[in-house]
Amino acid sequence: MSDTRAATQTVRYRERLWVPWWWWLPGFGLAVIIAYEVNLGIRSLAIWVPYAVLLPVAAAALVWLGRVEVRVVSTSNGEGATTELWVGSAHLPVDVISRSAVVPRSAKSAALGRQLDPAAFVVHRAWVPAMVLVVLDDPEDPTPYWLVSCRQPDRVLAALRS
Repeated sequence: MSDTRAATQTVRYRERLWVPWWWWLPGFGLAVIIAYEVNLGIRSLAIWVPYAVLLPVAAAALVWLGRVEVRVVSTSNGEGATTELWVGSAHLPVDVISRSAVVPRSAKSAALGRQLDPAAFVVHRAWVPAMVLVVLDDPEDPTPYWLVSCRQPDRVLAALRS
């Protein structure tokens, strides 16, 4: 007889990397300008058609830019508990993390520039001020570290360490 226990998940931290609210104004403004230009160029087209097409395209683009979610999830079953860092669809067990740190806004350009290892896993969003650096200790994985944008890096690290 097999032992089938349901695994329970606890989300310790969750954050979606949405674009700032004020990006919606220039995004829709650009869509309106392009729709107006299309109306000037194609007189036979109904005036409302470019607006009806381009405004939803602008909204979809802004939602698409903010689609990445950063979360720390603990899963427990009858045998024990595991904690994982999820960034989008990529996940990392806490067991392989050797150390972690906050990368403040002032050090972001250096971390993404001259100090960046080409084999690193990077999820960068320019509108998010800080990042988390998670150094791996996994002989099976050639990735040396993860560098992930997040608005509250201290809370991410606290969720990983608890």
